Amino acid sequence: MTIDFPAKPQKSATTLTLINGKLNKFVETKTGDELRIGRGAVGVLPRRKVVLLARKAISLAKQNRISEISIDWKEWRAASAKMIDDRELGEVIATAFSMADFDFTEFKSKPKDGFAQVKSVSVVGATITARKGVERGLAIAESVNACRALSNTPGSDMTPELLARAAQKAVGGTSATCTVLNVAQMEKLGMGAVLGVGAGSTSEPKFIVLEYWGAGKSSKKKPLVLCGKGVTFDSGGLNIKTGDHMYEMHLDMSGGAAVIHAVALAAKLNLKRNVVGLVPAVENMPGNNAFRPGDILKSMSGKTIEVLNTDAEGRVILADALTYAKRYDPEVVLEASTLTGASLIALGQQCSAVLATDDKLARDLVALGERSGDYLWQLPLWEEYDYMVEGIFGDVPNIPAQGNSRYAGVIGGGKFLEKFVDGFRFAHLDIAPRMTAAPGEHLAKGAVGAPVRLFLSAIENL
Repeated sequence: MTIDFPAKPQKSATTLTLINGKLNKFVETKTGDELRIGRGAVGVLPRRKVVLLARKAISLAKQNRISEISIDWKEWRAASAKMIDDRELGEVIATAFSMADFDFTEFKSKPKDGFAQVKSVSVVGATITARKGVERGLAIAESVNACRALSNTPGSDMTPELLARAAQKAVGGTSATCTVLNVAQMEKLGMGAVLGVGAGSTSEPKFIVLEYWGAGKSSKKKPLVLCGKGVTFDSGGLNIKTGDHMYEMHLDMSGGAAVIHAVALAAKLNLKRNVVGLVPAVENMPGNNAFRPGDILKSMSGKTIEVLNTDAEGRVILADALTYAKRYDPEVVLEASTLTGASLIALGQQCSAVLATDDKLARDLVALGERSGDYLWQLPLWEEYDYMVEGIFGDVPNIPAQGNSRYAGVIGGGKFLEKFVDGFRFAHLDIAPRMTAAPGEHLAKGAVGAPVRLFLSAIENL
């Protein structure tokens, strides 16, 4: 999608008009085609509604196979809350337009009349400030959509090796670097957690390290470290998933994909911040060498992990990533993973869960989530839940060894990860609710690219 700023509406473009109420209608008139979009009740719209309205506009345009539209900036400005300035509004609208226009068609045959797509948007009457916001919004959406494409890629086409190559490609042409550790290098580091989980697959595990030193490597500014779960396919291992739960498990590397494209985006925007991305990449398969229930893995930290269920593998590989993060003396470590089905039960598909080692960090992230569009809700990491990570034969069990493992499942995952946090500020984002698009948010089926926008906001503001 391209967005330009002509002085007058393009004759070939369909005019997009906001109207009160819920009526959505395409109208052919003598003076030019018009797509009328109901904006709901009279009055200004909060940020969330502006996002949905913009997405709905593109969705309806695609349904009517409209490839060029024209909007009046003043109309959108009048409909939006005054607390959003022109630059921010331009960013919000452009990001929403581009995200709504995205479809994953890599493996589909192109129809004779082509895929429905809005190729261009003309914004009439936009201020200079708004134009800058639009430019930034398109850059953000490009990275979010690239993350969605990566996450949507089938497991047969997205092994740990291929994910590592995708990471190298994502930062190619920028000042960010990508280093990929192989099995021998991980063995030398003592990454028994990553190696243990990856042992059952014929596709060898990888450990992806992305570095962007926007503030200068020699500066006193400590880096923000992002960690992401990179399970390229999760069969459940020997505790194999049932068929209906195994479908879409190629998306279990969505947290890793978000880390890759967040670091790449920071580099593309030339942000004056230091950012590191860590992605342990494995395939969890029930092969001859697969780790077993009852196995005890020695992590990079030296702590042993008691494996009680091989389908709780994400937290296991992230244990080594969190230990590796300590090398950077980080300011903050943020980790994102499609970790638990329990988060979906708790929150539905509308937001991710955040659990942090201090409440201020959690509150800051919730606020940044509201602004970025990657919404969060805080859950506790209280000491009362420590029983969940008390092992019987090893230091830390990967599911509670005592009590019902179905209770507080989201918190159990967070408490496990907390055991491998060594002195730095840490937040765990369980993004399983936002792995795929929710009904009513006017996005294509499949990955939504969470939390790339939140990561960007954290890089700039934490």
